[in-house]
Amino acid sequence: MIRQPDEATNIERHLNPSQGSFSEKLDRLKMMVDFLPTVVIVHDMTNGASVVYMSKSGQAILGFSLEELQKLGVEYHDRFFNPDDIVQYYDKVLNLMTNGDDDLIISYFQQVRPSPEVEWKWYLTSSRIFHRMEDGKVSHLISTAIPIDKEHHITAKVDRLLAENNFLRRNHDVFASLSKREKEILALMGSGHSAIEIAEKLHIAESTANTHRRNIRSKLNAQSNYDILYFAQAFNLL
Repeated sequence: MIRQPDEATNIERHLNPSQGSFSEKLDRLKMMVDFLPTVVIVHDMTNGASVVYMSKSGQAILGFSLEELQKLGVEYHDRFFNPDDIVQYYDKVLNLMTNGDDDLIISYFQQVRPSPEVEWKWYLTSSRIFHRMEDGKVSHLISTAIPIDKEHHITAKVDRLLAENNFLRRNHDVFASLSKREKEILALMGSGHSAIEIAEKLHIAESTANTHRRNIRSKLNAQSNYDILYFAQAFNLL
């Protein structure tokens, strides 16, 4: 069914962050949300991003009713989301809240699971402003979350990118602890250069090159040449 222009205008007016009351917009959203092929969530940003509304599909995934999710308050995030992912989207959400206009949409990956007994599942989430208060401050965000299907042809690539991203986050402090010379040598080690070749390229003694290699392996807790290669690639040394 093709939506008529007047109907489209009416929906836009009801869902515009700067127009109408919050309850009016939420009621309008509820009329269409269960027809959408995605999970829809509305967060109250004045109360720790607690859940105000979630579509039935999201409730089914988490195994919680809307009333139960609302009662969780800010505990909702700790219960269902991987805290390691927050660093990836916190600044985006903050910028949306403080500087974003009503048309800005941000996207990010999140890992979700209904309970600790279940494996994490990746979702692609997009968020935008849903409602502003009379003073113009953002009070609510609306988000859509789409599961990344393991059968999809891009899933393997996404998994590799996310795995590398997690690796960078976990090892940032370790990489920062390396000296400039050690990073140079790490890049050469990642390229397969021997101690003799490293010594020749950097004009240092072979014994010095070997000492650096041992120190680098120790700092990185590298057990194999593959570990060295992966580290060098992840931090763009190659």
